[in-house]
Amino acid sequence: MEKQVSNLPEPWMRGTHGDLDVVRRAVINALELAEEDVAKWCGGLSDAEMMLRPGEVASLAFHLRHIVRSLDRLLTYAENRMLDEAQMRALKTEMDPATAAQVLREFRDGIASAKERVRGFAPGSYEEFRGVGRRQLPTTVGGLLIHCAEHTSRHVGQAVTTAKLVTAREEQR
Repeated sequence: MEKQVSNLPEPWMRGTHGDLDVVRRAVINALELAEEDVAKWCGGLSDAEMMLRPGEVASLAFHLRHIVRSLDRLLTYAENRMLDEAQMRALKTEMDPATAAQVLREFRDGIASAKERVRGFAPGSYEEFRGVGRRQLPTTVGGLLIHCAEHTSRHVGQAVTTAKLVTAREEQR
């Protein structure tokens, strides 16, 4: 599978989102880069490739679902709300079988929703306390927003590596 190479610089170097403060702009830029990397490396994969677990690593479907479902959970905490039953059910199904189209649609929709939610935070709220999970582990709104960016980037890196393993394996057949 030949990958299309963009001549554009990475989102953080495009001068976009000048209406946002540096924190929200950085988070949105990280989410945009995630969108582009997933489209490039995962966009043309088959259903079987999306679910493949080379070397027993997590599947691409898991990583892509986990990214957007984690974003939903993290932003829910940042919005000072507790998780609902639907979010808890979704957490338990991140490894379930699905088609590539279903996974990619969920990923695109989840990233779009996360970007919109990130825009809704006021810079003055960044230092506000937020408790995470049942144990209400301490953090802040700003800490949750930064974690959205770094957690997404970490899993996109794993997804890209897994996509390369999957496509190399398929090319060898």
